[in-house]
Amino acid sequence: MQYNENARLDPSQMGSGGGRRGGAIALGGGAGVLVLIVALLFGVDPSALLGGGAPADTGTSGANPYAQCTAGTDIAKDRSCRFVAYTNSIQAYWSKVYSGYEQTKTQVFSGQISTGCGTATADVGPFYCPADKVVYLDDSFFDDMLQRQLGAAGGDAAEAYVIAHEYGHHISDLTGMLAKAQSSGNSTGPKSAQVRLELQADCYAGAWLANAAADPNSPIKAVTADDVNRAVDAAKAVGDDRIQLKSTGSVSPESWTHGSAAMRKKWLAIGFNSGDPSQCNTFAAGALD
Repeated sequence: MQYNENARLDPSQMGSGGGRRGGAIALGGGAGVLVLIVALLFGVDPSALLGGGAPADTGTSGANPYAQCTAGTDIAKDRSCRFVAYTNSIQAYWSKVYSGYEQTKTQVFSGQISTGCGTATADVGPFYCPADKVVYLDDSFFDDMLQRQLGAAGGDAAEAYVIAHEYGHHISDLTGMLAKAQSSGNSTGPKSAQVRLELQADCYAGAWLANAAADPNSPIKAVTADDVNRAVDAAKAVGDDRIQLKSTGSVSPESWTHGSAAMRKKWLAIGFNSGDPSQCNTFAAGALD
């Protein structure tokens, strides 16, 4: 992924502390390790990952750790500034194409953090919390889980896809689709509301990726064929079937909450090839046939 050295970066879009605690359900997906998947596949109690107990010590102060990231040239000096570039580009895109867009933040944390959806740890993977409308990301995820454990090739485009997926949940939240899907209960399966929600976020991520370099002021200067391949590779790596095979040696479609590798690739491609988020209606009749 090529960055625009002349672009201005806005570090205020990065969070520096946790949100309030609450009872909303957090949504993962870019990582493929939503608490329900962790529970079903790795034998972990979801309540231990997002829920009860005292608020976590986030280890953060009031200072913004990304305050130095103010220009595209800063990415070469400090690689952590790439997270600001991803976030700025994603939010600039949605601000243009969705009139009801509400700007939020990406909170990068280490270890654990107190959020509007409860206390989260690195085990949860990246997630969106609708209670405080913040995207949360443990800084060890890309190396430790996405590449080492899930086998993805990684790279900046893969990281950007993961974050764009979580912002896709933010869009679904703003449009009301997230609440509608969650009101149907914790159903699972290839055509469940939960899977449709995750695939919609993949599609939204693809639509952003297709337009990431369209704005000359965007921090993203160019998206190459290799970038697209890395994003697709990451999407496939976090398919339910891939994760189930790695963890249990078998595939159980009836327990899927995110969709198969093929489904995730398909909907990321629909978003990218069309460049049009209106094509991301995974809840339409026959959309998953």
